[in-house]
Amino acid sequence: MEITHTYQDAVTVVVVTGSVDALTAPQLGGSLTQQIGTGRINLVLDLARLDYTSSAGLRAILGAVKEARQRGGDLRLAGVQPNVSKVFEMSGFTNILKFYADADAAAQSFSA
Repeated sequence: MEITHTYQDAVTVVVVTGSVDALTAPQLGGSLTQQIGTGRINLVLDLARLDYTSSAGLRAILGAVKEARQRGGDLRLAGVQPNVSKVFEMSGFTNILKFYADADAAAQSFSA
């Protein structure tokens, strides 16, 4: 798994490439928590290059969503691939999170 960050005004775009599983989920969670801890509370998780996520990945994302929302921000998902989208659907995350076609649309949603 690879994680990169870009910044669009007050929005942090976190691009995740590869797979998130029990071994890599702590790295993802730590990266998101670090951004929130520095005051970057509006996050876009760009998953266009994510091939797979396990339940551990879902827990890492859920933890970051809760923390961002407690601080007055949010975490939104972008570019979720169909096979990963099924995991979000089966776990009920589609009712909790906002999904966008791409990172730009998700980032713009913060100013809408």
